[in-house]
Amino acid sequence: MKRNEELSKLTTVKEWDFIIIGGGASGLGSALDAVSRGFKTLLLESHDFAKATSSRSTKLVHGGVRYLAQGDIGLVKEALKERGLLAKNAAHVVKNQSFIIPNYTWWGGIYYKIGLSIYDFLAGKLSLGKTKYISKSKTVEKLPTIEQKGLASGVVYQDGQFDDARLAINLTQTIIEKGGTAVNYVKVINLIKNDSNKITGVVAEDQFTNQRYEIHGKVVINATGVFTNDILNMNNPKHGKFVVPSQGIHLVLDKSFLKSDDAIMIPKTSDGRVLFVVPWHDRALVGTTDTLLESESFEPRALEEEINFVLNTARQYLSKKPTREDVKSVFAGLRPLAAPKDGSKSTKEVSRSHKVITSDTGLVSIIGGKWTTYRKMAEDTINEAMKVHQLGMTTSKTEHLSIHGNVKPETVDRSNHLYVYGSDIPEIKKLQQNNPEFSEKIHPDHPFTIAEAIWAVRNEMAQTIEDILARRVRLLFLDARAAIDSAHKIAAIIAKENGHSEEWANEQEREFIELAKGYLLTPYSPRSI
Repeated sequence: MKRNEELSKLTTVKEWDFIIIGGGASGLGSALDAVSRGFKTLLLESHDFAKATSSRSTKLVHGGVRYLAQGDIGLVKEALKERGLLAKNAAHVVKNQSFIIPNYTWWGGIYYKIGLSIYDFLAGKLSLGKTKYISKSKTVEKLPTIEQKGLASGVVYQDGQFDDARLAINLTQTIIEKGGTAVNYVKVINLIKNDSNKITGVVAEDQFTNQRYEIHGKVVINATGVFTNDILNMNNPKHGKFVVPSQGIHLVLDKSFLKSDDAIMIPKTSDGRVLFVVPWHDRALVGTTDTLLESESFEPRALEEEINFVLNTARQYLSKKPTREDVKSVFAGLRPLAAPKDGSKSTKEVSRSHKVITSDTGLVSIIGGKWTTYRKMAEDTINEAMKVHQLGMTTSKTEHLSIHGNVKPETVDRSNHLYVYGSDIPEIKKLQQNNPEFSEKIHPDHPFTIAEAIWAVRNEMAQTIEDILARRVRLLFLDARAAIDSAHKIAAIIAKENGHSEEWANEQEREFIELAKGYLLTPYSPRSI
């Protein structure tokens, strides 16, 4: 993944079969589906891959227990199938995760055991394991930090867990390996139309050099998630609102709040939502909320009421009560929900299933959906595009397509933080062996090394401090203070690798620190490391 090489193709290729706008889950999935069918495919991302929603999920690959309760069997069945496929196609970043529902009523255990047995049944051959009812004492043994007062029993079920931004990078690598082109920091600023008002390409701008490109293609796909309306606006200012953003926030706590490899799932909180406490990269991830917002943003911020809701709910179920001071990082993400036709404000009534819509101009837009079903969303999108644009009918090849980094599940050593690199691990170790200084940690409290930052710049198209510390090694999401303290070191690495000036490095550092402060709940004071 070399950005300059990818950029050069924007001027050498006369016409693409597919131009895909958006480098999140749906865009990357669509590009991989198209290129694996043999189409000449280009993906353009205005920021970094997975910069927005696709790096800010609850890190679950799941069927959606909540949707089962709502009776949306079709969506759950589809998601459970996709969960099983993803666990095989990207075994290095997806793992089987045990979840425990603590029950504080005598009937809760029976109720959830029956419900989740249906969940297992719907997964069929791709089931990750059977649901089990466990006693109060066994629940406490498995979850030593669970609130024991009033606890009656527990129900254990299996679901998937993953690293979202790492999977996005692996999908980008796979697209390029299959002969496709993908480039970050190139923003689509206009659509090109012919005399018949049909879209024949896009005008895009390099966000670093401001160079503009006129790019022609047979099909343009709008896979921009919560920003879908922006591209639809370019296409037709009178299009109406197709997507509404719903915000979900997560608080990251020290592992001492969850001294377990099992996750906690609270099926019904005070306002009827689901809350998870999930072990992730040796931290406890707590979320999420579901708040409809008026407008979308690349850097959404957690609202005070959301922070209080998550903290208060976590305190009800954890014996060690988290406070604002305990929060290592807070991040917010926006779900792209298909806008409810009746204009209602409740996100519970809005379907999480995806829709593919085609405009009169030929623009194909994918809206809604979630990470777990990204592959199926992509398949449906490319199928629809091929039909509308009469490109023949080759079938999708992605159901059993191995994603870059994939290894046999039994070979993954999750005690080593490098496991998310899968088949690339030997290359990173080679960097460390050839340059002993690359074995040095980025931050003394965390396992990530300089070699990973170098690898990100050289092989994963990382351009900024944020690209590395937020999405390549996830430090900003795990410990915002540590990320701020590491900014100077990372700026120097990128500047040296890419030949940037000291002024560039200083400006980068300032920008990143300003951004990272938004991930803190308490004021930042510099530490020497």
